[in-house]
Amino acid sequence: MHTHNFWTEDYPRPADLAVSELPERVDVAVIGSGYTGLHAALALRKAGATVAVLEQETIGWGASSRNGGMATTGLKEEMPNVFRRYGAERGRAFWAWALASIDHVEATVAAEGIDCHFGRPGHITLAFKQRHFEHFADQVRWFQRELGYQDTWVVSKAELRSEIGTPEYFGGLVDGNSAALHPARYVFGLAQAVARRGAHLVEHAQVTGLARRTREFTLATTRGKLAAREVLLATNGYTTGLVPAARRGIFPVGSYIIVSAPLAPALQAELSPRGRMFFDSKHFLNYFRLTPDGRMLFGGRHNLSTRLDLHESARMMRARMVEVFPQLRDTPITHTWTGKLGIAFDLMPHAGRVEGIHYAYAYAGHGVSVASYLGKEAGEILAGQRRSTLFAEIPHARYPFTPYDKLYLPLVSLWFRGLDALT
Repeated sequence: MHTHNFWTEDYPRPADLAVSELPERVDVAVIGSGYTGLHAALALRKAGATVAVLEQETIGWGASSRNGGMATTGLKEEMPNVFRRYGAERGRAFWAWALASIDHVEATVAAEGIDCHFGRPGHITLAFKQRHFEHFADQVRWFQRELGYQDTWVVSKAELRSEIGTPEYFGGLVDGNSAALHPARYVFGLAQAVARRGAHLVEHAQVTGLARRTREFTLATTRGKLAAREVLLATNGYTTGLVPAARRGIFPVGSYIIVSAPLAPALQAELSPRGRMFFDSKHFLNYFRLTPDGRMLFGGRHNLSTRLDLHESARMMRARMVEVFPQLRDTPITHTWTGKLGIAFDLMPHAGRVEGIHYAYAYAGHGVSVASYLGKEAGEILAGQRRSTLFAEIPHARYPFTPYDKLYLPLVSLWFRGLDALT
């Protein structure tokens, strides 16, 4: 079993991806080369701005190439909670924005000719307990009444066999709009699109310092110094203390994935008859899907740590996978890896400006589409083509304890385990 990312082994960084030396000066420096940073750079280059995308590792090294490849509808925070917190009008605007974010990914993939196996098979939320299933019909009615949304429906336990090859769950809630893709192909395709338009993609350029002058910033990097009129922080779960106020608004959470060896076509059809994506209704949820080459990808969290031993994590993840799919008991696991999510305490994406630095982050596991669309909007704001974004117009709480996640995340993990046991 390999302890590295399957996606980038399956589709390595293209040898002809045009990376650059560090320029002396640009209009905008983007820190981070994931979906946020690359979509921002794409929007900025379309507007004629000069851009340098600075990556401390290699292009797309973080969560943008490590995730499950799922672009699911909505945001991490449940929509009824969004309505209660921000009001119905703004809640509807957030929902419409989230749907548009998936459309944006689809349009970008088509426009840039990115071969990333994009499709919209939809997803199913699987009821881990009978009590969870009993709420699904209420959710469907709420979405129809408050949002006019018709593309979600309940599947009973008896009907669930037409969707998934296991009796483990008590029913499901289907959403037909969610999309799937190959994340490494997507992020490298974006990088090639950005490079074609003349942006500087600079690898191994960790930003170690930021100083603000009268009209520009000076960025100290491991490759030298760079001057920029504006700076966008696009580091999500990999955000450090470089901009202290930004770090106080986000914390990292680890997510862990295993993939099996390729499965026989008949077994694939048995496990996932409609090719949908799945996740269950636990707080410590599992998510899973078939990969484009027919492997079972199975991911999730045992706690919130970003430092679990990968072999131990894979053992626990495999045990849960076999509980769900006993058919995979003798199927070998070929890869296991991890990546970091970025989460804010209100479970909402955030964008704005702090200490003079623009930022967009806190996607909480919805980053494939949300990071893509919010990155585009951040680029348009920096280019002067857009005044704001919905996610800059909500409060962004910051706490002095947030950078000390090693201390409080174990306590939060215990709380979530208790909720899963009780609810």
